[in-house]
Amino acid sequence: MRIGLLTEGGYPYVGGDAGLWCDRLVRGLGQHEFDIYALSDGPHRERSGCLTLPPQVRRVRTAPLWTAEEDGVVYGRRARRRFTECYGDLVAALCDSSPAQADRFASALYGLAELARDQRGLVGALRSEGAVRALERACRAPGVLRTAREARVPELLTVTGQLERALRPLSLDWYGSDGPHDGTLASVDLCHAASGGPAALPGLLARHFHDVPLLVTEHGVRLRTHYLSSGAPGASASATSPAVRALLAAFHGLLAAETYRQAARLAPGNAHARRWQEHCGADRAKVRTIHPGMDDTPFADVGDAPDTADPHTLVWVGRVEPTKDLVSLLHAFAQVRTEQPRARLRIVGPPPGPEGRAYLGHCRVLAAQLFPDEAEGPHAVGTNPVSFEELGGPEAPTLAETYASGAVVVLSSVVEGFPLGLVEAMFCGRATVSTDVGAVVEVIGGTGLVVPPRNPRALAQACAALLRDPERRARLGAAARARALELFTVEQNVEAYHGMYLEIVSQCPALGVALDEAGDPRPFAVPAEARLPGRWTGLGARVTARRGPGWTAGPPVRGVSARGGPPAQGTSASAAPLAEGAR
Repeated sequence: MRIGLLTEGGYPYVGGDAGLWCDRLVRGLGQHEFDIYALSDGPHRERSGCLTLPPQVRRVRTAPLWTAEEDGVVYGRRARRRFTECYGDLVAALCDSSPAQADRFASALYGLAELARDQRGLVGALRSEGAVRALERACRAPGVLRTAREARVPELLTVTGQLERALRPLSLDWYGSDGPHDGTLASVDLCHAASGGPAALPGLLARHFHDVPLLVTEHGVRLRTHYLSSGAPGASASATSPAVRALLAAFHGLLAAETYRQAARLAPGNAHARRWQEHCGADRAKVRTIHPGMDDTPFADVGDAPDTADPHTLVWVGRVEPTKDLVSLLHAFAQVRTEQPRARLRIVGPPPGPEGRAYLGHCRVLAAQLFPDEAEGPHAVGTNPVSFEELGGPEAPTLAETYASGAVVVLSSVVEGFPLGLVEAMFCGRATVSTDVGAVVEVIGGTGLVVPPRNPRALAQACAALLRDPERRARLGAAARARALELFTVEQNVEAYHGMYLEIVSQCPALGVALDEAGDPRPFAVPAEARLPGRWTGLGARVTARRGPGWTAGPPVRGVSARGGPPAQGTSASAAPLAEGAR
């Protein structure tokens, strides 16, 4: 089958979010064809270039989400009236918290998409004074939220700009229907959004225009990310005002609810994301947790080899930043040293950006204060028992050797999604001590010790308990490795998605329409299997593609070759013509 993979700021760009997961999925499913539809989140993403893609990727189309040129489309009187009505309904739904607004929001969203298709552009209208006035009328209407009613002109302009950015996918030329091989989402059998939010919006439109089923994967729920990022330091006063935050939160919440309602299946990467989806209205019958797949090969030798680690060493691996709470870890280690004078702590990882470097400097100062050099005494070490290192150094040449050097691996985070580093330690057969955040408990599953976050005393007690009990460490490490190999490998992830693809296609109606000799539709004449290439595709009936109005959108689309290379400005490229009879 042909899969339309929808991404935002990730695959196929080098270093993109979730890029490694998407690449492993595409390479592992060589029996299917993939069309990549990627939204870039900044110029740095496009400058980074693209990965070398496998042959099953037939087409790559990209579009910038971070910028949009004026489309030059001038609406007539009827189109302006239609835009005002649809946009007015959409922003009115943001100002009213009643449950009935979900249907109003969805109707307005698809109305704007149809207008963009018919008028070949929506960017200018979303930036117009009419859009600002429609938002102002919605905020001043009786019975709206108090925070929306208090919005002033700067806040209205900020919200209008943010809505224009979020709705840019409506103006893309990805939804045409010139035939089964027209190079748009009309020609795919299934849309797979690698995240929620803007990446899922093209999938919603493909479902609306062409009944293409939609699968949504979320390792971190985009709505939660928006809540955490709103009001971030450095933003303007108008961007962090209560009115702006309330209106944008309502938009993202309604978009998430509509995505969950229309998706054929939801595949959260962990139970934490699943609970968020269900809280936002997702039907439990549609949800199936599929854990991210990781390559266990680099850790196989360490996991299979006898344990030769220093029995007094704790290891922490990750990016040095405030959310990792190394301050609590250092205070906990100070308590461990009172019981285990020979204990040592290795902190291995880079500081990302200026904030990370500042935090690393703070942690170094704290370590020097807590553990002054000991040059005398029966347990003298002559150096600080805490070392700060970066991967690739003489004592930490690889991740596997870093994990192998410690008796216990520690995770001290206060915020965590899916703890990839914890899974790596489990592949290496190491006992772990972790804080109860994100999906940690789900990953550990009883094969390690879990303590409350920001609790140095509990963290110290757990670490000391494992350091003084080598048999318990060995049991937990073996159980952790077995659990990781069963649940978190690339193979299980790829097989789970392969089964979900087949399940979705088998339960959705075929995109083709079979006609009898008189030219009338024949219901149920085209089975779902007709989408798959094979001898069963000879149906003995004339089959025509379900058609809709063909269109191309205003802003040009950036294209890349399916063999990699930098994206070309203002083009959309196809790696190779689609094979005849592929449907």
